Amino acid sequence: MLTAETIQKAYQNIKNVVNHAPLQYSARLSNKYKAKIYLKREDLQTVRSYKIRGAYNLISSLSEEEKSRGVICASAGNHAQGFAYACASLGIRGIVYMPEVTPVQKINKVKKFGGQFVHIELVGRTFDEAFQASKRRAEDDGLVYVHPFDDERTIAGQGTVGIEILEDLPDTDIIIVPIGGGGLISGISTYAKSVISGIKVFGVDPAGAPKAVEALNVGHPVELTNIDTFIDGAAIKKIGTITFNIIKEKVDKVFVVPEGKVCTSMIELYQEEGIIAEPAGALAVAALDSVESDTQGKNVVCIISGGNNDISRYPEIMERSLIYEGLKHYFIIEFAQKPGQLKLFLDTVGVNFDIVRFEYLKKTNKEFGPALVGIELHNKEDYNSFIEGLNKSGFRYFKIDSNDMLYRYLV
Repeated sequence: MLTAETIQKAYQNIKNVVNHAPLQYSARLSNKYKAKIYLKREDLQTVRSYKIRGAYNLISSLSEEEKSRGVICASAGNHAQGFAYACASLGIRGIVYMPEVTPVQKINKVKKFGGQFVHIELVGRTFDEAFQASKRRAEDDGLVYVHPFDDERTIAGQGTVGIEILEDLPDTDIIIVPIGGGGLISGISTYAKSVISGIKVFGVDPAGAPKAVEALNVGHPVELTNIDTFIDGAAIKKIGTITFNIIKEKVDKVFVVPEGKVCTSMIELYQEEGIIAEPAGALAVAALDSVESDTQGKNVVCIISGGNNDISRYPEIMERSLIYEGLKHYFIIEFAQKPGQLKLFLDTVGVNFDIVRFEYLKKTNKEFGPALVGIELHNKEDYNSFIEGLNKSGFRYFKIDSNDMLYRYLV
């Protein structure tokens, strides 16, 4: 059974391997939300996420016979790095199954930390597909499975984050935690609730993969049909059985945050605090708007769970943020195939905006031709004026929204 004592034991087991990640006060967020907001910087671990805690605790606790058989896991990236680091440190052979869409930066880090001890297999498009393949391999080859979240040894390791928070800020009122499979929030809530009476623990699901919220709604873990894999560290179809039972008992609230909001938080963390957070790492901060009424005047800790973000993803991060903020919009607009139509369009709409995308191919024997037009507004309040001008212009158009297949091509 998972208890505060087993988490304390795990801390003694891993304390010489993990960094005591700092608790960083954020004046910007504190002023904005009228609270004292602290950021738990798990992005500063050796593997740039908290996942080293659970992986190392589980692997190091295996018997010699189990170690000799070898170990295996599935991961969207961060657990794999902690797993690889533990394998190399302990001299144990390991296999990592990762989704094919895993950012290259995370794959390369696994290779770096695991070296000759770890082999990587890229399987499926989601964590869940890689997970099923890895479980079959474990059974076929007799390997020890190192679960990224649904194992009490993993959860105990992740729970050591809670020990450090309460050591550094004993009068913590609220801890906000991102939810992937639920291991981190299960460990933190178990420890925190046993040490401080009245402390609150809030969880955060990405809107594109609300597996914890759905499980709580129906009373048991449920597998989602489709998920958005953008927030790869939390893009899981089904929460764990062990973790669900702990969350149901110990977590006060679970919120859902849109991916675009997370992107905005990532950009603000980078520009204001100089923190490079991955999407899942920014989930807790992105949830502050949702919990504002609960946090005013309180000591609040947001977990920055990881910083393994591939720089090549930033164009998409910027795009999602602008769309979420209501500054960027896409349209299909029908232009008459004669000179001066674009100038007429610009003159008629008459709102301050930039055309950031324009794709049009003149066709013979056609009176009209559609153009893909992307605009960026200077202020989101100008959108209604833009639409009014577009309606008055007489141009036929339709707006591309997130439900359209074309939207996936653009973003």
